[in-house]
Amino acid sequence: MKICIYGASSNAIDQSFIDAGELLGKEIAINGHSVVFGGGAAGLMGAVARGAYAEKGEIIGISPSFFNVDGILFADCTKMIYTETMRERKQLLDEMSEAFIITPGGIGTFDEFFEIYTLRQLGKLKKPIVIFNTDGYYNPLIDMLNNAIDKKFMPKENMDLLFISDNPQEIIKYIENYNPVDHEAAEYKFIK
Repeated sequence: MKICIYGASSNAIDQSFIDAGELLGKEIAINGHSVVFGGGAAGLMGAVARGAYAEKGEIIGISPSFFNVDGILFADCTKMIYTETMRERKQLLDEMSEAFIITPGGIGTFDEFFEIYTLRQLGKLKKPIVIFNTDGYYNPLIDMLNNAIDKKFMPKENMDLLFISDNPQEIIKYIENYNPVDHEAAEYKFIK
């Protein structure tokens, strides 16, 4: 299975996040799955790729060609696909992947997460979405989503579309045993 990883490109983050990312990459590869990611060598993108590489896993990088400069991209990808734009990159990441794991990240990661989450909620995507909640990083986001439910901005069933864990083994098991909850966009026309 090809598993898309969204995550930080920053090397300024705490080492505990890097270590967790490497463990996740190893777990993906050990279980015979492939990493599909934005191609970066730094931050959590690089950490997951290094973890998968250490276990001889397949690593597919997708990056705009303007990032193809020394030190930006992970050099040991099994395959690197270049796009012209960031939008093209996101589209290929979505199309090539069978599952999505959102690791801690910044604004780019939030953008990727909310786009894929919206597509899942609208029924345009039936693939699993996992939030890798290392060190409670995404607790404020989860609180925000629950607040949106409490205030009737979205239905409570939207939380059923996400799996939240800080455990790589648990995440892989969830993805491997995933059975999509069938949601249709029409169900959300009127929130009760």
